Amino acid sequence: MKEFSSIGAMVAYLATLAAAQNLALHRGLKKCAVAIEGTAKSEFGHYQGEVAPFAGWPELAESTKEDRVAKGFSENDPLLRTGKLQKSVSHQISGLTAVIGSDSEVMVYQELGTDKIPPRAVLGPAAIRNKKLVGKILGHAAAEGLLYGAGATLARLT
Repeated sequence: MKEFSSIGAMVAYLATLAAAQNLALHRGLKKCAVAIEGTAKSEFGHYQGEVAPFAGWPELAESTKEDRVAKGFSENDPLLRTGKLQKSVSHQISGLTAVIGSDSEVMVYQELGTDKIPPRAVLGPAAIRNKKLVGKILGHAAAEGLLYGAGATLARLT
């Protein structure tokens, strides 16, 4: 059990512990955001199956396939023509908040669908596909933050 010489020493220790915890969680969150972004980008050009509550991607319409070929693209690589939409997917981290998304209006239409095109969700399924990894990374980061703040690390304990 840790003993403190004064309340001030205890407060300083707790502040160090809190700072270490936040830093470790921030680093873990960054790893999670990178993983989800990578998964989302890998989904472009390949039909995706259902990932509840997101429906699987329907086959491209024949008119879409014909338009793709007429413009010099492969016939059947959904959401992938020039790669611009795929490259628009990115992440931002601020404190303990991560945002993975796109600044493209087209991505909104693809993710949610419109009256003319069915939804081909990328971002939601990518987050769900990484659920176990996110739990593992953030659990490890939480433990690491507590231990580091206490002057230890998981690496020293294993």
